[in-house]
Amino acid sequence: MNLELMGIVAAGIGMSLFSASVYWTALFMVLATIFGAAAAISLPALGGASILVPNLFLIFFALRIFRASGEGPVFAAMIAWRPGFWLLLLTLFGIVTALFLPKLFAGMTETISVTRSVGDRNFLSLIDLRPTSNNITQSVYALGGLICFVFAFAYGRQHASPKEMTKILLIVGSINILFAAIDVITFYTGTEYLMDSIRSANYRFLTGSEKGGLKRISGTFSEASAFANYTLALFAIATSFWLDRSPNRYAGPIAFSLFLTLLLSTSATALVGISAITFFLGCRSLTTSLQHPNRGRQIFIAIFACLPVIAIIITPTLAPSIADEVITFLEEILFSKAQSRSGMERLQWNASAYQTFLDTYGFGAGLGSARASSYLLVLLSNIGIVGTALFTIFAASIIFSKSAWSEATTEIELDQARVTRATKAGFISVLLTSFISGTVYDLGLLFYFAGGICAAYCTYPISTPTKVPNFSATLTNAQLLNTTHSQSKRSS
Repeated sequence: MNLELMGIVAAGIGMSLFSASVYWTALFMVLATIFGAAAAISLPALGGASILVPNLFLIFFALRIFRASGEGPVFAAMIAWRPGFWLLLLTLFGIVTALFLPKLFAGMTETISVTRSVGDRNFLSLIDLRPTSNNITQSVYALGGLICFVFAFAYGRQHASPKEMTKILLIVGSINILFAAIDVITFYTGTEYLMDSIRSANYRFLTGSEKGGLKRISGTFSEASAFANYTLALFAIATSFWLDRSPNRYAGPIAFSLFLTLLLSTSATALVGISAITFFLGCRSLTTSLQHPNRGRQIFIAIFACLPVIAIIITPTLAPSIADEVITFLEEILFSKAQSRSGMERLQWNASAYQTFLDTYGFGAGLGSARASSYLLVLLSNIGIVGTALFTIFAASIIFSKSAWSEATTEIELDQARVTRATKAGFISVLLTSFISGTVYDLGLLFYFAGGICAAYCTYPISTPTKVPNFSATLTNAQLLNTTHSQSKRSS
């Protein structure tokens, strides 16, 4: 086991925050999710697998929340029929499949999996199903997702005011924009080595590529598509805050800046994801504007509805050269994607994953055994029909949870509803992009943190845990009543 530079930094910050406010621990927890390609610890015994900075910092976050709140709010997250309950069942089921299914179905099918070659480099290849280190690492990531969810739930229930939570999410969005700018600057100045310490995981890095004459922004991640997946969630969160008229004046500029970085990333995932999440937020904003005109953004509805139509009609007529360049750019990024080497490779992954699902009779090959290029096929090929059903119930319990937006009357209630709607939008964004191009079971800690906060802020049919009554205050009130009663008797 080798401790990396970023691991030392993360551990040092984590330990120093034990004497600080819980707010700072939560802020650094979400900030740590930006470093999605930074190794904290390398594990040569597991084929050079890396424990990432967010996963290491999660330990300090959980310990700090446990110290501040105890075990009550953590267990409350997993009360029967709540989202945490379904995530608990899903995680336990996934770990069981990782332990037994690769042995049970060994040699019965072939899967796309990470293997090692000479020089400690990892590559993807088609191999006979067998237990590998990926079963261990993906199980650890799944357990980390559960821990992040339940402790984010505890933080949201016990400590996080809506204004603090808004500030945390927008700060992370702005830091992500900063790293995107640094990525572009270091590329064009030939100083990319300055980013080596935060791109140290045992991944295949594609950070120096160009598309359509533009540098493909990868930020702190291993490639542009991974950056786009993460940034889309932050874009959805910031845009949701702006559409819901958050008092935080930075929501709009941050949302627009994230939109620009997604466009400049030239990732097909980014373009498709922007379209999908903008459509979702536009429809939601339309509903809000009809129900509560003072809470919506009617101008967004107008732009959302009219601008694409106007652009399609006017641009080819007034600026045909620009239209030709746009078509060429989209052809290179989107329409020729399936015929590219990468596109053909991903189609092969999906075909292999589906065949694995069939060869294992719908049970799956075990968590971490197979890769695909769509999250649905990742679920089916790894944890089968049962695991996919559990994940669907978990995701649906978050997506269809009630935000109390219509019933909110006070500013505090409105702020809480805004955070609920924003984190739900981020949660949905990760799902959308993962079903387009997700390759592994782990969806990242930002996904689980957003889900935990959303679950904490939502209303439930099951009542929240009852607080211990203040007996001293009750006794004082009783004594006061007795005293008042005695005085009235004497006066009469």
